[in-house]
Amino acid sequence: MGIGNRIPEEVLSQPNRYEPKVEKPKKEQPSVNFVPEEPKYELGDIILPQGVRDDILDVADYARNSKIVFEQWGLGKTHKYSKRMGINLYGPPGTGKTMAAHAIAKYLGRKILAVSYADIESKYVGETPKNIRKAFEVAKETGSILFFDEADAILSRRVTNMSNATDVSVNQTRSVLLMILNDHEDFIIFATNFIENFDPAFMRRIAKHIKFSLPDEECRRTLWKMYIPEEMPNNIDIDSLARKYEGLSGSDISTAVLMAAFKAVRSGASCVDQSYVEDATAGILASKEDNEARKGVTTRRVVSEEYAKSQMQRES
Repeated sequence: MGIGNRIPEEVLSQPNRYEPKVEKPKKEQPSVNFVPEEPKYELGDIILPQGVRDDILDVADYARNSKIVFEQWGLGKTHKYSKRMGINLYGPPGTGKTMAAHAIAKYLGRKILAVSYADIESKYVGETPKNIRKAFEVAKETGSILFFDEADAILSRRVTNMSNATDVSVNQTRSVLLMILNDHEDFIIFATNFIENFDPAFMRRIAKHIKFSLPDEECRRTLWKMYIPEEMPNNIDIDSLARKYEGLSGSDISTAVLMAAFKAVRSGASCVDQSYVEDATAGILASKEDNEARKGVTTRRVVSEEYAKSQMQRES
């Protein structure tokens, strides 16, 4: 027996609503580390048409001589916004764009900081722009040349008719990159297979666009010679291959030689026969034709903001 009203059992069994709520610790967002590296290739390692090689050297020398032009000769006062030098290497896959980026850095005697969209993309809201800024900061601090590979993923056209939260995030990322590019006063390299996807605003901010085409007959002949080692026994007619098979990239030729060598060993042959190389080459060209036939077949799915948020929560 006590004084006052008795507290019902169902109230006693409930958690104390006056107890302070204990907040769950926020999940720590993974940080992205950008590490410059020594260039892997030099210009002598790349087989390119002379016109493309000359364009690359023109741009590389622009970067090398910019200190003389802008500082010693005073053009930094009259051309305040010309110090930044962006170069875009575009063309089909396997034509040497990535190798050329490394070769340019080697030519300039600098390290290269290679960045892809996968490196900077984050499922956390606002983190992708932060990662972009960090990449530029690391490049500046280390004196490295910044190289965006598969740049169409980050320089693509902004969404004009935004229909979901993802579209908003993409546009924010593009806007941040545009602002950073305006302030960046150093050499920067982009590479893409799909220049048609670039936003016009980015196209204007890139001083030089260099097209990488598939090798002509002379380049194909040089590439076949380069990728067939002297130690490999063979009866390959290089002139015939260079003349007969158009539409091959340097990467395709490298793959064809490798596959033909493995087929010869598996078959117990004493040398790599011409037929093995031709079979491998024909297969590569057939797969490229099939892939080309499917170009432009895309599916766009519009989702709600609630759906986008729910996916982020699930992944986190």
